[in-house]
Amino acid sequence: MTDGSRLEDARLDVSRHAARLFWEKGFDATSGDDIAAAAGISTRTVWRYFRSKEACVEPVLKVSELRFAALLGQWPKTESIDQFLARSMTAFISDDAFVRDSIAAVRILAILHREPALRSAWLMACHAAEMELIGVVADRAARTADDFEVRLCAAAITAAMRLVDEEISAAVINAGMHVTSEEATARILSAIRAAATLPICDAVA
Repeated sequence: MTDGSRLEDARLDVSRHAARLFWEKGFDATSGDDIAAAAGISTRTVWRYFRSKEACVEPVLKVSELRFAALLGQWPKTESIDQFLARSMTAFISDDAFVRDSIAAVRILAILHREPALRSAWLMACHAAEMELIGVVADRAARTADDFEVRLCAAAITAAMRLVDEEISAAVINAGMHVTSEEATARILSAIRAAATLPICDAVA
């Protein structure tokens, strides 16, 4: 494991504690000292890892977004998005660590309406996923990654996914609704198809 990987793992561990505290106590009521105590590190280390208190949840928010972007990176050109996700999502959502981090992320998204400071961390996580998605779109569209239409398509899909994530999180946590994996996948598919500005959703080879 490289030093960079160890640092990212350490930051993710702290992020999990921060997400739990923000959910349980609220953003304003949680201090850097609280996060440090929960993570078993010094407050100085917290601020060495993160530029601000709200940034403490960026790693846990990025986990789900980057993992989904990585999944799309495995999308064969011979399959439509519907075919690919139909056979991939069950395994994707069954990983224990992913489930744990997804719950933490969903809780953060569900409180964005009352904790607006956390939105910056969420947008940073979405931006990281968008950067990965550019490569997926470029490959399927047979264009370069710096092509404007490729970047536009990736940005539009990311924005649509962001809205789906926020909608489902609010429905589950705030409204007490039960959303099945099949329903969630259907919303994701619909959002990707509606947002894609290039013809990448069906087989391209």
